[in-house]
Amino acid sequence: MIELKFPDGAQREYPLATTGRQVAEGLSKSLAKKAALIRLDGEMLDLDRPLEHGGLIEILTRDHPDVLFTIRHDASHVMAEAVQSLFPGTQVTIGPPIEDGFYYDFARDEPFSLDDLAKIEAKMREIVDRDAPFRREVWPRNKAIAHFESVGEAYKAEIIRDLPESETITVYYQGAWMDLCRGPHQPSTKFVGKAFKLTKLAGAYWRGDSKNAQLQRIYGTAWASEADLEAYLKRIEEAERRDHRKVGRTMDLFHFQEEARGMVFWHPKGWVLWRTLEAYMRRRLDAAGYGEVKTPQVLDRVFWEKSGHWDKYRENMFVCETVEGEELALKPMNCPGHVQIFNMGQKSYRDLPMRMAEFGACHRYEPSGSLHGLMRVRGFTQDDAHIFCREDQIESETTQFIELCRSVHADLGLTAEYIALGTRPAIRAGSDEFWDKAETAMMNAARAAGYEPVIAEGDGAFYAPKLDFMVRDAIGRQWTCGTIQLDYVLPERLGAEYVAEDGSKQRPVMLHRAILGSFERFLGILIENYGGAFPLWLAPVQIVVATITSDADEYALAAAERLRKAGLRVETDLRNEKINYKIRELSLAKTPIIAVVGRKEAETGHLALRRFGSDGQTIISLDEAVVTLAREASPPDLARLAGPEHDQ
Repeated sequence: MIELKFPDGAQREYPLATTGRQVAEGLSKSLAKKAALIRLDGEMLDLDRPLEHGGLIEILTRDHPDVLFTIRHDASHVMAEAVQSLFPGTQVTIGPPIEDGFYYDFARDEPFSLDDLAKIEAKMREIVDRDAPFRREVWPRNKAIAHFESVGEAYKAEIIRDLPESETITVYYQGAWMDLCRGPHQPSTKFVGKAFKLTKLAGAYWRGDSKNAQLQRIYGTAWASEADLEAYLKRIEEAERRDHRKVGRTMDLFHFQEEARGMVFWHPKGWVLWRTLEAYMRRRLDAAGYGEVKTPQVLDRVFWEKSGHWDKYRENMFVCETVEGEELALKPMNCPGHVQIFNMGQKSYRDLPMRMAEFGACHRYEPSGSLHGLMRVRGFTQDDAHIFCREDQIESETTQFIELCRSVHADLGLTAEYIALGTRPAIRAGSDEFWDKAETAMMNAARAAGYEPVIAEGDGAFYAPKLDFMVRDAIGRQWTCGTIQLDYVLPERLGAEYVAEDGSKQRPVMLHRAILGSFERFLGILIENYGGAFPLWLAPVQIVVATITSDADEYALAAAERLRKAGLRVETDLRNEKINYKIRELSLAKTPIIAVVGRKEAETGHLALRRFGSDGQTIISLDEAVVTLAREASPPDLARLAGPEHDQ
């Protein structure tokens, strides 16, 4: 017998090998009809899977949020069957569910076309209507290999050969069609529903290795309801409109070119945006007690061997040799260099915590196929800092960092979603006692800052747990922005130490932390968050003074100069064009404020202000505009320092 515990606290005994469906039927016939999966001690299982042990059981219906991942998994199988039905001879390889959808990689000589997607979708709907049960079978390893080889599925046979000998080989049928899969799946194809759509085609290398065969990937999305699908498609449409690459071209912020893959060419307006963000971050770090440093871009191989990065990151490092035989590497990260600064001169326990920041330019090799605008680059600048502290300071330093991180994200228009605590991975350094202590310290720090972290099991770094900061942008997408990680390993490898109160030599704890991550990626997120319509303090061009007639040119130039002297970023538009044309063009460029001037404004010393997104205008004197707009354009941290009178 096994004992099952239910969420309401009830406990019941069942015969060994009872299925989840039988448990559901014993509770309620209607529940059994709606049931999609069970969760036993946190593990998702098929409804018809015989239970091998007792524990906490939950019966999950299709509308449960945690079932959505399986809906997408089921949809990938349905898509694979549809493809093989329509295009015989196509091999299926790997097809996982992913965030917001699923994909499957196919081996086929002839390329798929976008027109094929509609045909595949139609066939998928037929398979859903067929209501074929998902059925799990366990196969001997040799039988599975022989079967897949016999039907021409060489990739599946290779997957099985590479699995550990101890791995249980399972296949899932949906009617007559079957696939190698660990599961779980819902009871039948009907449970997939019709709220799915195939979205795009892409190329992919087998197992992500460019040395292997190139496959064809079909992406799709699937949701529990048509309403959810429609909302997602609208969000995607809005995301495409806000794509930072498109906005960057329109606003003349930056560009990329083939001769410098993954490296950004910043244009004047884009660099103003960068410098404004950097100046803001520098003020925040100064106020938080960080000392800014600068470490070398290129260091000898010996240095990276000592830090351990040569063994772990060599394939992602840019390496060069000198005529003198030196083997050098562009730094992929800043942390080892910061330890060198810490090691200069003797440090006392009284010197800790020591907070060291650097806007450090780093380089990492990323495969060309993975590069994506500002979001994935080869050359980047990290908003990087390291805190060297004693063990008894971990909690307070982490709490202070959480508060700083959340304040910065709020100033930059991103909504705090949650904090994830990455706990011990399966392969790790350190004892369980160490991990218990370190995870507790991070948990307590988050709670002290007013947050209950979401546990990300096994997502910690090799050497210690970490906290990751999740934010939500203006269209509801989640981004990981900011992290703090404990590190006992690097100080040990690079010989960092301080003199404790009792005179002994001790290793400091090193807290790796970032708020933005890389400037490039974060600016990409900001551009998409605002769709290019930045708040006044961030906008590359804050005001354009546009003339109605040439009679106002002299006044426009004088007004622009006064606004510049007040610290505003101002341009003029004196073109011989109609004012409505100018306003339309400046609005497309997301200009926050257009100051319209004509003969009347020139005579009276006024401006007609039009704000982005508003059809109306406000008439204001130039004197008042200088004071009001300069105050309005003040960065949020400086506005807080100015006090309440700043907003009056």
